[in-house]
Amino acid sequence: MNLTRDQARERASLIAVDSYNVTLDLTGGDTVFSSVTVVRFRATAGASTFIDAITDSVHSVTLNGVELDPRDVSDGVRIQLPQLAATNVLTIVADALYMNTGEGLHRFVDPVDGEVYLYSQFEVPDSRRMFAVFEQPDLKATFTFNITAPAHWDVISNSPTPEPLTVGQNATWNFAPTPVISSYITALIAGPYQNVRSELTSSDGRTVPLGVFARKSLMQYLDAENIFELTRQGFEFYEQQFGTPYPFAKYDQLFVPEFNAGAMENAGAVTFLETYVFRSKVTDAVVERRAITILHELAHMWFGDLVTMRWWNDLWLNESFAEFMSTLAAAENTRYTNAWTTFSSMEKSWAYRQDQLPSTHPIVAEIKDLDDVLVNFDGITYAKGASVLRQLVAWVGQEEFMAGVRAYFGRHAWGNTELADLLRELEVSSGRDLKNWSALWLETAGVNTLRPQITVDDDGIITGFAVLQSAVREYPTLRPHRAAIGFYNLADEGENSGKLVRTHRVELDVDSDRTEVPELVGMARPALVLLNDDDLAYAKVRLDETSLAVAKAHLKDFADSLPRTLVWGSAWDAARDGETPAREYVDLVLANIAAESDSSVVTVLLRQLATTLAFYIAQDHCQAVTEQTADMLFTLAGQAAPGSDSQLQFVKSFGSLARSPQQLDAVAQLFTGDGGLAGVEVDQDLRWELLTSLVTGGRKGAADIEAELARDHTQTGELAAAGARAAIPTAEDKTAAWDAVVVAGDMPNAAQRSAISGFVRVNDTKLLEPFVAKYFAAIREVWATKSHEISSTIVTGLYPSQLVAQSTIDATDAFLSELGADTPSLRRLVLESRDGVVRALKARAADK
Repeated sequence: MNLTRDQARERASLIAVDSYNVTLDLTGGDTVFSSVTVVRFRATAGASTFIDAITDSVHSVTLNGVELDPRDVSDGVRIQLPQLAATNVLTIVADALYMNTGEGLHRFVDPVDGEVYLYSQFEVPDSRRMFAVFEQPDLKATFTFNITAPAHWDVISNSPTPEPLTVGQNATWNFAPTPVISSYITALIAGPYQNVRSELTSSDGRTVPLGVFARKSLMQYLDAENIFELTRQGFEFYEQQFGTPYPFAKYDQLFVPEFNAGAMENAGAVTFLETYVFRSKVTDAVVERRAITILHELAHMWFGDLVTMRWWNDLWLNESFAEFMSTLAAAENTRYTNAWTTFSSMEKSWAYRQDQLPSTHPIVAEIKDLDDVLVNFDGITYAKGASVLRQLVAWVGQEEFMAGVRAYFGRHAWGNTELADLLRELEVSSGRDLKNWSALWLETAGVNTLRPQITVDDDGIITGFAVLQSAVREYPTLRPHRAAIGFYNLADEGENSGKLVRTHRVELDVDSDRTEVPELVGMARPALVLLNDDDLAYAKVRLDETSLAVAKAHLKDFADSLPRTLVWGSAWDAARDGETPAREYVDLVLANIAAESDSSVVTVLLRQLATTLAFYIAQDHCQAVTEQTADMLFTLAGQAAPGSDSQLQFVKSFGSLARSPQQLDAVAQLFTGDGGLAGVEVDQDLRWELLTSLVTGGRKGAADIEAELARDHTQTGELAAAGARAAIPTAEDKTAAWDAVVVAGDMPNAAQRSAISGFVRVNDTKLLEPFVAKYFAAIREVWATKSHEISSTIVTGLYPSQLVAQSTIDATDAFLSELGADTPSLRRLVLESRDGVVRALKARAADK
């Protein structure tokens, strides 16, 4: 049932929760477990409210010694609590369901050894799937967990793991109470996980135990020392910056199967997706992404766990700060000194995309209910919020900003806050009035565009320089930007000879539709002018004609990665917006990507290249340009340093684009180990990628997939096989994949995602045309009957995005016209997908 903000406010006005004592028995079977919850809370005497509990069955409800009939008070989602006393004790005995959707208490069986692994995932409203709870972030309490499980298991929660009491084949772990925290960051991870232990000394002198955990069958691949090193660097940086010691008793990091997100900030027991345990060679970009994720979740121990938003409209207080601080920590206290380049390439491109969708919203979003927040874990909440924080830091100064943050933690530790609480502390520390800044940046939507306007005389001397700011009609707000302007010229001597280097920089406030820059008048015009140098501002940037020509000729010649990435981003924006032909962007990437030194930037460029080929190239040229691009990527892989990161990325991208008979021949040779590319090691995960390419191209089939699965009978192998089966290019196999996902609909979350990715992977989009009508006929029931994770993955993953045609838009509009107003989140997801087709049609028209 969907909790509204008004209901949460009303409940918070009636009750204050002191403690939960939760007793779970995990030994009773593979579908349900026993869940007994004792809640102590205060209330307005005589008031009535409800507690959340998604259950299989409720055996008893006892309120202040009085038995309530479960049939009268429980509907399987909520339990009504009438006539409360001033102080209350509530006991609920129920059976709860194990989940296979990555929500609640998720149950997984390892195909390698048959062992059972459990983990909890509660954000946003899913602790109610494991125990009865007042499920809202401002009703904090202490939590005591008592867990009975098989004796050979390890059981981990927020508090340090106690010595178990063993009786026969089972044991019981009685955990100490947690500090006062919100229910969504409580955690239970149980199973025969193995671990590596370490410790560190906190800034207050405490010894903090550290643990890194994974399944038995993955432990051989776990590089725990790298994770511990990053954790220590993060602890050191955050404790210094925040002026507050780490708030919990220990810090465990657990890699768990079939996880829906990158990670989750459970207090003292962070869970991560298992693909961050590298069993095969991965790119440096993936390793860096794991590092940023580790630092992001650690930052949450302060932002989110120690101090928590009152309601989900301030979710950005959690996510934007963790995103900003993790990049800052990586850049200033780890080996990832180019972290802001990665941030610009990955996070900001995500933010710009999200901010141009019809569903864009202010950073401080209006969250009416839980359905709203479930679709709001997006590029605005994470990446735009973090970008705007970086803008704020540039405006007020980093030390002033951190001083305000330190005061914020000192005042609000273990409590709940709203936006005004943070701004109040930042105003004091910076001496600036932030009300107008907040109104323009946090409470309005949309992205601005900055363009230079330059005039020069016959001698190349600048006679006028202005920055022009514009906004789209739907979101007309012009904002104050703290931005830098960089002048770049080709060096003719020294170690950077032939490189584009910055020769002048000016930092200024851009705060209207036209900002004059008089300090640049009288200077010689440089080869290239870059607005938003150093990427301080959140704005799309365009180059003037002269600078654009230099950028196209010398993009690979930038001495530093960040300005090069800003130019890459500008070129991508222009192609996505239909301002420049998509084929020009393809040419730009292929001419310069071999010289790109930043692995994360290469990853993003190849991802954007694939998007351009699939959606933005004029239809008459799409096949030819795709084949030419694949050929060029194979050439680049052969020219790259053997065994290098770029070589691996080029090979993977080539495999995903291979179409022609000759290209599929090359993929087949790579798959058999006779690819002729020195340095390319075809390990198991790369074998699956190459096999799926051959399946998509019609060269391999079901028998080949089963043979590969026999060779790699692991969880990773099963997921890869699910994707490969769904990629078989026949109508019958596409129908079978559709039916497995949509009709039967009982696949675990990870297998479902793999099957969807395989289903939409086609070299001929005609295979997908019969499923357009099926999609719109099915998704309303899918949304109504399946959990959020499962339904949203189906709605977004199976939308006919690849069919770039007016008919797709017409079918979408017909569906939306009949969709009632009671499912705004479903409407939002479909609208966002529709926008992708509209944008693709515009870009294809520009590419003609």
